Amino acid sequence: MAKATGIGGVFFRANDITATAQWYERCLGLNVSTWEGGAFSQFNWREADNPEAKGYTIWSPFNQSTKYFDPGGADFMINFRVDDLDAVLEHLRAQNVEIVGDIQTEPYGRFAWIIDLDGRKVELWEPADDDPAK
Repeated sequence: MAKATGIGGVFFRANDITATAQWYERCLGLNVSTWEGGAFSQFNWREADNPEAKGYTIWSPFNQSTKYFDPGGADFMINFRVDDLDAVLEHLRAQNVEIVGDIQTEPYGRFAWIIDLDGRKVELWEPADDDPAK
């Protein structure tokens, strides 16, 4: 069965992205970068079963007004890494899971979104072949 292989990211709404980023830098030592009006920190790691395989998890606050979490409406969204997005979506369709929008392809991978049992939007990410997270 196709399945999630790990957490690709944790995204959440923040009242003030800059203040939030500075707080996490000061209090927890995160190395926060900015992008397109947002912020993120990247946690690099290696696969336990294959130490040569690299990966990363993203932490990122979003503006309170973001529509990125819609239609779920929650103040956060989890991104799950998957190794075969098409197979995962096929499995989810068979489980009558609501799929939101179309697959999006970016230089760092392919993305799809679903709605979980409690109405939260969940992001699925298949890293690109040349992305270190694959």
